[in-house]
Amino acid sequence: MAQKPLQLVNGKITQVAPVVVSAGAGDSGKIPALDSTGHFDPTLMPVGFGSGVKSILASENIGAGKYVNIWDNAGTPNVRLADNSNSREVHGFLLTAVTSASMATVYFEGTNNVLSGLTIGARYFLDTAGGETSTPPTFVGGAQISQLVGTAISATEIDTDIDDVVVLA
Repeated sequence: MAQKPLQLVNGKITQVAPVVVSAGAGDSGKIPALDSTGHFDPTLMPVGFGSGVKSILASENIGAGKYVNIWDNAGTPNVRLADNSNSREVHGFLLTAVTSASMATVYFEGTNNVLSGLTIGARYFLDTAGGETSTPPTFVGGAQISQLVGTAISATEIDTDIDDVVVLA
């Protein structure tokens, strides 16, 4: 939990909670705090600083390390689990779990470092429910896709390099 600095509010010294994740312009002028990893959340940084990141509303519970699909929910961008079995292509990934109806920090490039059991040097493809597999998907019927998500650089990290979708037939 972040330390709460003192600030003069309406003439009274008051403890204030710092911002760990920015909601945008409404958080201007607020004091930022480091997240649980000891770093600033990318939403606190200006556009163009560091890897591509965007805060998007989650339409379902999504675990850390999962690959996600952005979709149009009545004119509002939402994020859900990507899935090769139902043509939900990968657009990015999460490093922190999020619950439905909460804002998700979506990474579009960089290292997905909250995984496990990877084979160093292996190429990984989208699997079901936002997961990854080193076995290229094959057609078994329905609306299936094959999409490369990146290469394992350690047993817990994929250097994300999202490729174009191939519709399987």
